[in-house]
Amino acid sequence: MTESSSPRLHVVDALRGFAIVSIMLLHNIEHFDFYFTPAGQPQWLIGLNQVIWDSLFFLFGGKSYAIFALLFGLTFFIQSDNQARKGNDFRGRFAWRLVLLLIFGLINSAFYQGDILTIYAILGFALIPVAKLSNKTVFWIAVLLMLQPYEWFNVFSGLQHPEMKMSNPASWAYFGKTATYLPGKSIINTWVGNLTNGKIGVIYWSWEAGRVFQTISLFMLGMLAGRKKLFAASEDNNRFWLRTLIVAAIAFVPLFMLKNGLPTWLSSEAIRRPLVTIISTWSNLAFMLVLVSVFFIVYEKFSGRVLNMFNAFGKMSMSNYIMQSIVGTFIYYGFGLGLYQYTGATYCILIGIVLAILQGVFSKWWMKDHRQGPLEGIWHKLTWMNFKRN
Repeated sequence: MTESSSPRLHVVDALRGFAIVSIMLLHNIEHFDFYFTPAGQPQWLIGLNQVIWDSLFFLFGGKSYAIFALLFGLTFFIQSDNQARKGNDFRGRFAWRLVLLLIFGLINSAFYQGDILTIYAILGFALIPVAKLSNKTVFWIAVLLMLQPYEWFNVFSGLQHPEMKMSNPASWAYFGKTATYLPGKSIINTWVGNLTNGKIGVIYWSWEAGRVFQTISLFMLGMLAGRKKLFAASEDNNRFWLRTLIVAAIAFVPLFMLKNGLPTWLSSEAIRRPLVTIISTWSNLAFMLVLVSVFFIVYEKFSGRVLNMFNAFGKMSMSNYIMQSIVGTFIYYGFGLGLYQYTGATYCILIGIVLAILQGVFSKWWMKDHRQGPLEGIWHKLTWMNFKRN
């Protein structure tokens, strides 16, 4: 690290690692987007499966990805700031970096249709035009996006026509076709299906679930967190994250209750569906801030001793993310072991924990002799067109 570079924020590495681990646990209980309930299981196991499913989605569903998006924006700021100290404008290089990320994402998408790297690569371009704007301007743009303006348009349309019949979300038709190729023995058919049918379905779903506006907003909020140095160790930041924890926890309770109550309180689907999307976005944001706040406070309280197990994992997060897609789909899909037929959430969470431990051990071993993960190193060299060993 040069003198002009910002000091590495180890809490961010650990937080990113935590997000990747929690994402992997969710992916496992979902059979990596191949939803299938095994038949013939005892009633006690069915009940336990449901408890595990509900608990994991309560804790991490929509929150882990939000953490990842927040840190994506933070990383953009750190890289931009490091280059600005050297007198360079990082925006052009960042655009090329996003193109490379898209390629990595498409490779990952061949195995796992729910890949987020391709989505981040495309939406990441939204950071370029706002990179030089003032904090206040960026903040209000982020707030506007988090408010989900398109869904509010749908709410007002629904108020004018409350009896309007709503068609099924467009993504359903594409996801419904996955059963024609994911159970099959051909990995080529799986790749083709995921890159065509599956990828289109995920793009539709991202729009329908409000993820497009939410993700761009979180990118910008992450950039602002970098500008404000909110992840640096300091008493002011400890107080900031404690206040954030209190406010977010208080906000989450009514938002969560409202989200769960809307389906029974509103008979008009034309009004209910966009409102659920809006409230879910805010509810997930609030709980994500609870997780981030608790993580920061605990990390700083114990000087990283409690949560440093995630550090190496987070330093090579992209490598781990793609690795878990390849290994996980081999475990569950038809071209591999086909365990989707036999495993409910209980067995899947155990598999996920074992995979997380193995990835953690590998990450720690790799980072002893390398500055970056294997794919991160390739990404870095291609970004700067520099193939000399660092």
